[in-house]
Amino acid sequence: MKLSAAQRSAAWQVQSLLLGYPDAQLLDALPLLRRTAEALPAAVGAPLQPLLTRLASAEPLAVATEYVDTFDHRKRFSPYLTWFMYGNTRKRGMGLLRLEEFYRAAGLVLGNDELSDHLSVMLEFASAHPGLGQQLLEEYRAGIEFMRMALRDADSPWTGVLESVSATLAPLRGSERDAVARLIAAGPPDEGVGLEPFGPPSHMPEMPQAPAMLGMPEPIGGRR
Repeated sequence: MKLSAAQRSAAWQVQSLLLGYPDAQLLDALPLLRRTAEALPAAVGAPLQPLLTRLASAEPLAVATEYVDTFDHRKRFSPYLTWFMYGNTRKRGMGLLRLEEFYRAAGLVLGNDELSDHLSVMLEFASAHPGLGQQLLEEYRAGIEFMRMALRDADSPWTGVLESVSATLAPLRGSERDAVARLIAAGPPDEGVGLEPFGPPSHMPEMPQAPAMLGMPEPIGGRR
């Protein structure tokens, strides 16, 4: 699917906000976010609509509780993408630091309450820097796909956000498909116990060769 730079940037901005905590500021912005999503190509905008509808219709406390239960309590839905690459190893700390340096070089300085590997932060960066941002998202594609399938398996209302993110990226090819399959089968380093597979690799879409980024340590299974 061909997206213009403006469409891609708008999509990443909406996705970034929808992956944030559903506070009053986000709920107040829902009409604008819905209009923006409706203006996007269907493959990118339509998956966002179920969550937009849920956020607009459910009790704020209910969706806030569901958000915390989803993203704060279960690692398989973790929005912190270096965890999928490195687990709780020393390489993860190095990866976080290099991401911070990468953002800083592009003019983005994170707040003290923000971690550089949160998918919402990556999407915000990508919205402002589409070229660099797309490379960054492609580098972490295995974690994005793992998270997407985990949310889908749990019938989470946030599934559509990950489907929308995936639709903004290049079609999946064999090498990345294999990386996701290995991640599903083994889990991140030292964190593999209890991770349930979501289906055999034959059920996964075709996957692209992601560009090398940031000079970071090799992800699980080698460079995707």
